[in-house]
Amino acid sequence: MNQPKIDTSPKVSDEVRKTTCYMCACRCGINVHMKNGNVAYIEGNRDHPVNRGVLCAKGSAGIMQHTAPSRLRAPMKRVGPRGSGEFQEISWDEALELAVSWIKPLRETAPEKLAFFTGRDQSQSFTGMWAQAFGTPNYAAHGGFCSVNMATAGIYTMGGAFWEFGQPDWDHTKLFILFGVAEDHDSNPIKMGIGKIKARGARVIGVNPIRSGYNAVADDWYGITPGTDGLLILSLIHCLLKAGKIDLEYLARYTNAPVLVNSDPKSDEYGLFLRDDDGKELVVDRRTGKPTPVDADGVEPDLGGHFRRAGITHVPVLHLLAEKYLDPQYAPEAVADRCGIAATRIRALAAEIARVAFSETVTLNQPWTDFRGVTHETMTGRPVAFHSMRGISAHANGFQTARALHLLQILIGSVETPGGFRFKPPYPKPSTAHPKPHCKVTPGKPLDGPHLGYPQGPADLCLKDDGSPARIDKAFTWENPLSAHGLMHMVIANAHAGDPYRIDTLFLYMANMAWNSSMNTRAVIDMLTDKDDSGDYVIPRIIYSDAYSSEMVAYADLILPDTTYLERHDCISLLDRPICEADAAADAIRWPVVEPDRNVRGFQSVLIDLGARLGLPGFVNDDGSAKYTDYADYIVNHERRPGVGPLAGWRMGDKGVQHGRGNPNAAQIDAYISNGGFFVEHVPEKAAYFKPWNKDYQDWAVKFGLYDKPAPYLFQLYLEPLRRFQLAAEGHGPIQPPEHLRDQIIAKFDPLPTWYATDSDDAYPVHALTQRPMAMYHSWGSQNAWLRQLHGRNPLYLPTRLMREHGLSDGDWARVTSPHGEIIVPVAEMAALNDNTVWTWNAIGKRKGAWALEPDAPEATKGFLLNHLISELLPPRGDGLRWANSDPITGQAAWFDLKVKIEKAPPQEESKPAFAPIKSPVGTGPKELRRKS
Repeated sequence: MNQPKIDTSPKVSDEVRKTTCYMCACRCGINVHMKNGNVAYIEGNRDHPVNRGVLCAKGSAGIMQHTAPSRLRAPMKRVGPRGSGEFQEISWDEALELAVSWIKPLRETAPEKLAFFTGRDQSQSFTGMWAQAFGTPNYAAHGGFCSVNMATAGIYTMGGAFWEFGQPDWDHTKLFILFGVAEDHDSNPIKMGIGKIKARGARVIGVNPIRSGYNAVADDWYGITPGTDGLLILSLIHCLLKAGKIDLEYLARYTNAPVLVNSDPKSDEYGLFLRDDDGKELVVDRRTGKPTPVDADGVEPDLGGHFRRAGITHVPVLHLLAEKYLDPQYAPEAVADRCGIAATRIRALAAEIARVAFSETVTLNQPWTDFRGVTHETMTGRPVAFHSMRGISAHANGFQTARALHLLQILIGSVETPGGFRFKPPYPKPSTAHPKPHCKVTPGKPLDGPHLGYPQGPADLCLKDDGSPARIDKAFTWENPLSAHGLMHMVIANAHAGDPYRIDTLFLYMANMAWNSSMNTRAVIDMLTDKDDSGDYVIPRIIYSDAYSSEMVAYADLILPDTTYLERHDCISLLDRPICEADAAADAIRWPVVEPDRNVRGFQSVLIDLGARLGLPGFVNDDGSAKYTDYADYIVNHERRPGVGPLAGWRMGDKGVQHGRGNPNAAQIDAYISNGGFFVEHVPEKAAYFKPWNKDYQDWAVKFGLYDKPAPYLFQLYLEPLRRFQLAAEGHGPIQPPEHLRDQIIAKFDPLPTWYATDSDDAYPVHALTQRPMAMYHSWGSQNAWLRQLHGRNPLYLPTRLMREHGLSDGDWARVTSPHGEIIVPVAEMAALNDNTVWTWNAIGKRKGAWALEPDAPEATKGFLLNHLISELLPPRGDGLRWANSDPITGQAAWFDLKVKIEKAPPQEESKPAFAPIKSPVGTGPKELRRKS
């Protein structure tokens, strides 16, 4: 018989090179298969601690990211008007000298006139160091646009937050509850973890207006009304308190629940903690009944202890907490209508949490010693684990909502205990262990310290002598004091308005501000192209670095083309956002598994070069020569402090190679490559839990180089820094807020988590949300040939009620209007959706001409953004003030507060608004893309 001969085991590669994925922020290990010097395909690395061989659609499609026709090819300078896309290719020397000619005079005269902001670059410890050396106060990354509420609330409350700071105890948890989780973040570890706990019969509960992704596989789903998560959580706390289901021993030992609060209304320190002469917080000691420093040897804090002095009874935090949350306003019946969840279901959820936490405790036969010197024979924990992300964060009440969720898990004793939430090294770190923000500008000199940090009170704000904001984004001001990640989304609007001052050069990296990374796309484009009365651009110069021809490219004056992630060195560092899991400290590298075939350079190496050309401290030697040849040289030889550098593995000691602390090792990167691109050091078993108070963990962390000295601390149920801001607003202290902000600060800066409704207009009754699909990350994926087959267009999903109410069917079109704008888009029905909420996938819609897509690409015709309906400013209130559409505590963009109205529209050829095509320096891609080998 003439059967075809089929090679069932073809040779797919002749070499495997192991590195780290960059298709999302999971940073999984990958095996890059090479054939004839080209990338053949990508698979997961089974030895890698993050993904253990699992790889998602994004990771597998990395080959298409690497070969994308939209890749930029050479440095360019603009030769036509901004937005025209008309550029001239230039050499790297010309590009860098042009950049130096623009920004060197700024450093010598007014460093603040350079605003340097980066997107999701994963090298913020390095880019922040560069900006600090330059001397500008205007630096931050994308966190203020993404989830700073979650991170900041976690740091202030317990020394870490979800995802990059910690993870559920997948091996022991028996109840896993997700609040508003983004599907593109941490996807492989969460999918692996959910699979592990469901295989054991553990329950998964999803709290989210939208039932997709992780919520779709949950055993129960709570389709909550957007923006009311905090109210639901406080109602759960109300139920637990009434039932007596809180962990009193845990609260007494490890939190500030027993700390005495000044209860004298006439005191300038009313609401602050009582302290001894050394500044130590006081508790009532059970043994003596007297006020005693909280960390005194052998102290037994009394949760019910009161202290009477000068006719005033001072009470502990737990007293105030119980008084606040036992109020009937938090009863399930009182919150049910606003949350969109029946009171019986709220009570059922509280009962389930209590049952699992207190009837199914997990005990490990592992002795450990706490920071007070007490030895515990076992490790006992409450097996309820929570996880959350930007869904509860991107609201104007997001900080207090995230605080409430952290409070809930602390009250039941499920943080850093078996079965609960666990920190990933280098966390935990309390807010007091982090720097405070710095903003002192001295021409020709570095900034006086790190840009970002955690203020402890009004004295730590970034204000000039006259009280005006020192930063262009107004971070760390009375408008948003705890803006720990900066406010990237406010930079262009403030720079255009000259509020608080004018800048000269906007320097952006991987931040698509002319499209999906802005709060209001059309307005931002207008700001970038606006000219003053003299015919000059209001924002005089824009330098932009990206690997691809994004929408932002057309609005830059100088383009510094980046490489793809397979063509450069990167460092996923313990100084920044490492790849750790809870049981180990770990970091990783990327390295050029292939060399670029274009005239491009890794952005971090470009910053190294610019730093040397500018003569920045830390980038040049004493004789003025360049300190580092490129980013790889920096990764190996830079020391942030003695013995601690970007990478913790394979450093040099007196007896040779060692891990953790150590001297630079010229062969370090080679060692990482030989080990699969990563390093991991496991936490000792007796240090695995109770990390903030575990003596063995603290000693291990010091030896390894995570801390310089042991730093045990208490979880902050009551957040004293917020009370300090309230006191100032009440008229106490030398640093006072503006009059128009006093009421806001008093009402919303409650030191115990609170909930308040966000701005609303009855004319716009429907909530509108975006979320990213698992197959896309930020805007990168929708130019990827493989991933476009999964999400090439995006409808607006409506619940059944709204579809029927407006006479809509799948494929119909709807006009969606907000106070800021209007879109006309296709719709589709989704039953598993909060019945007053609409949503769509984010960042699918593209502008014609960008990303090397054809003009009729579905992303540019049927795809759309909700950004056109949002603004960085709220509608005018009639008081003449510019009120930001953000959280008043951190400044996080509140784009999930969007409210709209909907009406049926005639069928359209394209989604509206339809922007005119922009000219791309790389043109459009070929009809077919074939590998040559």
